[in-house]
Amino acid sequence: MLPFVRFAPRLFAYIFTSLLQKQKYSAIIKNEAKNAGFDFCGISKADFLREEAPKLEQWLKDNRHGQMKYMENYFDKRLDPRLLVEGAKSVISLLYNYYPSQIQNPDAPKLSKYAYGTDYHEVIRTKLNHFLSALREKIGSINGRAFVDSAPVMDKVWAQKSGLGWIGKNTNLINKQNGSFYFIAELIVDVEVEYDGPVKDYCGTCTRCLDACPTNAFVSPYVIDGSKCISYLTIELKDEIPGEFAGKMNNWVFGCDVCQDVCPWNRFSQPHNEPEFNNKNGLLNKSDKDWADITEETFSVIFKHSAIKRTKYKGLKRNIKFIKTGRS
Repeated sequence: MLPFVRFAPRLFAYIFTSLLQKQKYSAIIKNEAKNAGFDFCGISKADFLREEAPKLEQWLKDNRHGQMKYMENYFDKRLDPRLLVEGAKSVISLLYNYYPSQIQNPDAPKLSKYAYGTDYHEVIRTKLNHFLSALREKIGSINGRAFVDSAPVMDKVWAQKSGLGWIGKNTNLINKQNGSFYFIAELIVDVEVEYDGPVKDYCGTCTRCLDACPTNAFVSPYVIDGSKCISYLTIELKDEIPGEFAGKMNNWVFGCDVCQDVCPWNRFSQPHNEPEFNNKNGLLNKSDKDWADITEETFSVIFKHSAIKRTKYKGLKRNIKFIKTGRS
């Protein structure tokens, strides 16, 4: 009898058992993700992002990242999660809804919707740690790390590979069921599971996001010049806002939602269920005069646990002045 024939039953049994275990682990992960409060969970194999490598390299060479020099760091790690977590086998991608039911005073300087409540880093990081602990209880020893916009991880790419949506022409991840107002987080772990696959691109011939951008930040569909994006200009840019953007900021002083607000898929957006994302300090009711008169002391109190603290008092005052006068 040939050796292969002799060992074939055991080999097939091993493969079958391994497959069942992967399916079991995948089911546990998705169930625990739901228990932790995440809206969507998808899993992909931790591997080198071969298709993204030349795109990222060209984007950086073209200086589309402006002053975000940190984007140049850890190039290899951005493209390979196995360099971030030893023995990594799986990238667990998670979506957490932040679409608000609250409305900001329409006459006041505008804030991106994600900044209405408590800083998402604080909220989601806590949930990720509980999620990882739950997985260790159900699966056993797991080596892994949690990420929420805090490390060189290409979160939108991994979410797309995990079937949570497609990266639209506005470069945001779009979920067919609920649109794009989501935070993306990851767990990179050393457990092999059953993997999900990507979904198709449903942008079609629509160009609403490209046409609506106040600063013409889109170089082409799916390519954004970050140095022209209002979110970059109001948060990342530390120097004066260039005069070429005078009259084009559409009253935004922290972030910008235009390319998401006009996206047809966001008609399916539903209000979030996270109390921490609700505004609790009257921020959304502040008038134009309130914003103009804000002091550094008030800024420190109101934005202590807010994503808005990232722009600092000086940056916020610069932004408010620029939308009024066209000068930083």
